[in-house]
Amino acid sequence: MGKTQKDIIEDWKRTDLAKDFKKRGRRRKEFKTESEIPVDDLYTSDYLDGLGFDESKDLGLPGQFPYTRGIYPAMSRAEFWIMGQYAGFGAPKDTNQRFKYLLEQGQTGLAIALDLPTQLGLDSDHDLALGEVGKAGVAISSLRDMEEIFDGIPLSRTR
Repeated sequence: MGKTQKDIIEDWKRTDLAKDFKKRGRRRKEFKTESEIPVDDLYTSDYLDGLGFDESKDLGLPGQFPYTRGIYPAMSRAEFWIMGQYAGFGAPKDTNQRFKYLLEQGQTGLAIALDLPTQLGLDSDHDLALGEVGKAGVAISSLRDMEEIFDGIPLSRTR
């Protein structure tokens, strides 16, 4: 006889969720809405009756395909949401300095803003790039530019 949905969820709580909390911590013992209504670690078909969802096909479990409930079993109960910044300007060295500053200020996620020529696949020295290089984003023309942007950036600590 196969496991029931309740058994599968209890196994997930004891294994995947518990391991994730152990690894990444738990921000609060209990989560509540603004109206002080407790929020469970996981909602199942018991809560979704009448909505037409097939939980096993359409939702899955947190940290498992199809990832509709997030990429980690514990999601934001272990860590806050990523604080990201979309930044980039001038030369790669300028963007590197900006990224380091943002990380010092508490950012945990970085995304590169590319200048228009880079977005269009043009080299910085192309005639059509004249006047646009590094204006509204960073100019990237080579792998070396990417290496310079991330020089000294602790990629293991960013998302």
